[in-house]
Amino acid sequence: MEEEAKPIRQQQTRLNPTILDVVKKEVTKLLAAGIIYPILDSHWRVCIDYRRLNQATRNDHFPLPFIDQVLEKLSGKSHYCFMD
Repeated sequence: MEEEAKPIRQQQTRLNPTILDVVKKEVTKLLAAGIIYPILDSHWRVCIDYRRLNQATRNDHFPLPFIDQVLEKLSGKSHYCFMD
């Protein structure tokens, strides 16, 4: 986290009726196309907007290696170890 970052609190965002209708139509269209689907367990889910958290997070100056470089180093090996 950035040194000057402060805790972030935000209220739930509400949609105005016009935009809500557009969202409902788009969801219906995505359902009909099979891109999204309802789940059998219909409990409520929480959706979080992480944009402000991402702004307060320090950039990583050590990026992940390219997958082709990793695969090249692993080729021919008999043992692999994954750590989280």
